[in-house]
Amino acid sequence: MNRSTASALGWAHAIYLLHSVSLITGVLGAASVVGAFLIGWPSIIAVVLNYIKQGDVAGTWLESHFRWQIRTFWFGLLWVVLCGLFVFFTLGIGLLIVWLPLGLVSLWFIYRIARGWLALQANQPMPV
Repeated sequence: MNRSTASALGWAHAIYLLHSVSLITGVLGAASVVGAFLIGWPSIIAVVLNYIKQGDVAGTWLESHFRWQIRTFWFGLLWVVLCGLFVFFTLGIGLLIVWLPLGLVSLWFIYRIARGWLALQANQPMPV
């Protein structure tokens, strides 16, 4: 493994760690998992780092991890916005059931970060 690949691998681990800190904050703290993941400073720093370091991993197997991390953040945000719109358009009645999809998004965040980090530790790319 050359020096730039080792550096990029370290960044990928750091980014998974930052996302994990947000998830743990959501599970243990007063915030929800979804809230902590999307607006917590560790995940925001992580997604910014993804974009900054993305060029360093272009054309390598690590590129799939950076794409996986970025998509996890943005698709999660999309689902949360859709849940918010559902509540808005149902004039608040949707609050009674919006916790189910938000709970599923929380589990999805945990799954995506765990699966990605385990694959990274095994030096395996993520599926496209």
